[in-house]
Amino acid sequence: MNIAILWAFIATIGTWLLTALGAATVLFLKAPKQSVLNLMLGFSSGVMIAASFWSLLQPAIERAELTLKTPSYIVVTGGFIFGAIFIWLSDKAVSYAFKKANLDNINAHSKINRAIMLILSITLHNIPEGLAVGVAFGLLKQNYTSSALMGAISIAIGIGLQNFPEGAAVSLPLRREGCSRKKSFFYGQLSAIVEPIAGVVGAVLVSTIETILPFALSFAAGAMIIVAVHELIPECQQNKSDQPYTATMGIITGFAVMMLLDVMLG
Repeated sequence: MNIAILWAFIATIGTWLLTALGAATVLFLKAPKQSVLNLMLGFSSGVMIAASFWSLLQPAIERAELTLKTPSYIVVTGGFIFGAIFIWLSDKAVSYAFKKANLDNINAHSKINRAIMLILSITLHNIPEGLAVGVAFGLLKQNYTSSALMGAISIAIGIGLQNFPEGAAVSLPLRREGCSRKKSFFYGQLSAIVEPIAGVVGAVLVSTIETILPFALSFAAGAMIIVAVHELIPECQQNKSDQPYTATMGIITGFAVMMLLDVMLG
């Protein structure tokens, strides 16, 4: 097996394990402390925003200029927009499923449907996250540098950190809807099982088809940006009246750490 693909698989297994760890809170706790979750979500969103440029878009531009005849700005912009559109369409699909399930009625059946839709929504968002990790590690086959390696590791860490509260966000509501602790944990960790699959697919594609690499990198960046800006940042700003700068400092710290590592190692 290609070493880059193996690393992508190991890294996405790690992000899945952090989801499982978050889901495991249902076995021991009633709910994680909100300020801790806000800080983690803020930190990971800062990492993801910084990584989107230094670890994904910048290498995409460089590779496009070296390997493609099409202008790099067209390839990278197109990939970025398609990545964002993918997440937008995923959200639309979930919203449509909500309407079809008639989840406006508050009854026992609708509560179970809401739980199913929650699992589906987070599972869909985990696909581009796994892809981003896989693409970043797949890049190492053609451009193995300490900066590229640290960038790939940082993306995996950032995604893994935000997977922890995602796991809890699935398992805890399931527990409130009446599922057993074990079943709530099982479905919570299952929401991220797509990440190793998407990670391997992304690494295989960019390792075997060099011309797809710039588009794949920018696609992953677009997906990560929309997840960070549309999902993570609003989520980490909840209840900010109690500790108004906790999430904000998490975002700043995450961005600064990622920027420091990339600039220092680049």
